[in-house]
Amino acid sequence: MIPRLRKQPEKKSCHGYNWVDEYSWVHQDNCLEILRDPKKVNPEVKRYLDEENAYTKKQMGNTEVIQKKLFKEIEGRIKLDDESLPYKDKKYEYWTKTTKNGNYSKKLRRKIGDSKVEVFWDGDQEAKGKKFFSTGDIEVSYNDEMLAYSIDDKGGEYFTIFLRRISDNKIIEEPIKDTAGGIVWAYDDKSFFYRKHDSQHRARKIFHHVLGTSSKKDKLIFEEKSERFTCSVSTSSCENYYIIDSSEHTTSEVYYFHKDEKIFKPKLFEKREEGIQYSVDSFNDSWWMWTNKNAEDFKIQKCSHEEIGKWKDFIPAKNGVLIGGLTFLKKWIIRSEMSDALQKIFFRNIDTGKEEQIIFDDEKVISSGISLMQKDKDTNYIRIGYESPRTPTRTYEFNLKTKEKKLVKEQEVPSGHNRDDYVVKRLNCPSHDGREIPITITYHKKTKLDGSANLLLYGYGSYGSSMSPNFSTSKFSLIDRDIIWATCHIRGGLERGMSWWREGKMLNKKNTFSDFISCGKFLIDKKYTNEKKIIAYGGSAGGLLVSNVVNQDPNIFLGAIMAVPFVDNLTTNMDHSLPLTPGELLEFGDAKNNKEHFEYIKSYAPYDNIEKKDYPHILITTSLSDSRVLFDEPTKYCAKLRDYKTDKNLLLFKCEMDAGHGSRSGRKNIIEDIAFDYAFALKITGKI
Repeated sequence: MIPRLRKQPEKKSCHGYNWVDEYSWVHQDNCLEILRDPKKVNPEVKRYLDEENAYTKKQMGNTEVIQKKLFKEIEGRIKLDDESLPYKDKKYEYWTKTTKNGNYSKKLRRKIGDSKVEVFWDGDQEAKGKKFFSTGDIEVSYNDEMLAYSIDDKGGEYFTIFLRRISDNKIIEEPIKDTAGGIVWAYDDKSFFYRKHDSQHRARKIFHHVLGTSSKKDKLIFEEKSERFTCSVSTSSCENYYIIDSSEHTTSEVYYFHKDEKIFKPKLFEKREEGIQYSVDSFNDSWWMWTNKNAEDFKIQKCSHEEIGKWKDFIPAKNGVLIGGLTFLKKWIIRSEMSDALQKIFFRNIDTGKEEQIIFDDEKVISSGISLMQKDKDTNYIRIGYESPRTPTRTYEFNLKTKEKKLVKEQEVPSGHNRDDYVVKRLNCPSHDGREIPITITYHKKTKLDGSANLLLYGYGSYGSSMSPNFSTSKFSLIDRDIIWATCHIRGGLERGMSWWREGKMLNKKNTFSDFISCGKFLIDKKYTNEKKIIAYGGSAGGLLVSNVVNQDPNIFLGAIMAVPFVDNLTTNMDHSLPLTPGELLEFGDAKNNKEHFEYIKSYAPYDNIEKKDYPHILITTSLSDSRVLFDEPTKYCAKLRDYKTDKNLLLFKCEMDAGHGSRSGRKNIIEDIAFDYAFALKITGKI
């Protein structure tokens, strides 16, 4: 039996418009309580979710063999017993380890010059007996004696902070509950800072906890008054200041205070201006600011500690080039920038001012990065790394002075991987308005490019999030079966600067969807695939993308996979009591208070634009404890889609009962979930 959700029509009205929502009753006023205790979900809704899960399991019954095969393939490409490269602190070297039989990582250390290895954090031990397990932060004190860490065991992103003495592994403080997870140790090792949620699950308060005192006496040192903004705390590169950042997606404001202040009173750096983002750091007696004020794609300025506000350009703005942040060493400054959806990294000699680009490899489409090797900044050495859709991560020690590099770690693929078996291309697709959309495609060299291949079309396109051309071992289970993987760098991200984001949000949001459809049709025209051979794939805001395009142009798609999809966005946008809504009013608009915004969002909202017509095969996944996209959105969407669709294609819905926004926790569970999604793709393509 196909599951059916009971209808309970509710009349809604806004800005002179009237409509009926037959499934609005699914949303509970105590939805945030469900994040803490899933048992509080409406019993009728819970029965429906169970029925959907049972139906999905039955429909996917003939894929159980391929799911197990996919699991073994994906796991076989992962070096299960692996160790990261060590980071040298003052007294210890620290690194991370995973084991063959484990699901979570271990944190290890040893005294510099000593051979004795100490396991000071064991994720598998901490996760025992928990259906869900996620860490928010794991932080060792500056004196290397104490460990502060935060754990979420439900998925709703309410973290409990614990404090442990490393020498005897004993908890030495009462747990601090309902935090946002982040922990920053004070430089004196006598206290730490953490963020606390307000009643609507927004991190708007920063507290100071002194060791040996009750958390009830923790001092509130900062509170953000606006519901749009959330705050965080960090430390400066010079290790003299604490920095508080208060921001939403488009606007930020920074406060700071010195480590030697007896009473912490954060001081405002520069007052917030709508649409202006900035961050600050301190190093070498200077303040450094990364800002988009009078510089759409950002610039970096500096001023002395004594003359705050007398800024001089350090890295000037460049049209169409997104300027990244800075990493400081005693003699060097390293920075990044992005253009045409590709990142570049530069290093500068502080004494001479000479700047050079780091060249990683002759591959053009790569994702690159740098990391420090040690706490002492008096060094010429850093680690640099790169990967590409066909090349596993390669990490080098790089001498900034001599420019010599030494390979120190290469991502191992135990079951074997030959990058020469795969082709990576960067294409540019004209969208509906002539804008060129970058597409990164990866396929097996034996795959025929005559239109006969299936293609997975992946996209996101929101919040200024850029999609990097990274290496993923799991993707090859599809690519090796002649499914081309295409990542669309659509508007709404930052791949081509702030204008790329601006053109894909607010009253330009439909460009995101048009770009994605244009990419699909372009790849059909170029004979990479054909109609009814494309599988659209996206999660969260990427689920908003995918659910919209299958409403708009379902005929080009064979199927769609939507993970924790943001599909009832009009309802969510109008409910300002929900955790994320106030902070997204300048991303999507304010439908509640602005008629133009209401009309625009209503015209593309997936749930509100379902029609009586044929739809492709669809798999929807969600999680009961998801605090970002509440489970009722995809639940309502699935129920309504069942009512309207006129085809006999698969519509499957799977709700995880012990998971959050990032799905289930633990390596094995994560691989199982990927294998399930891929099995659905193989089922609808007829490859099983």
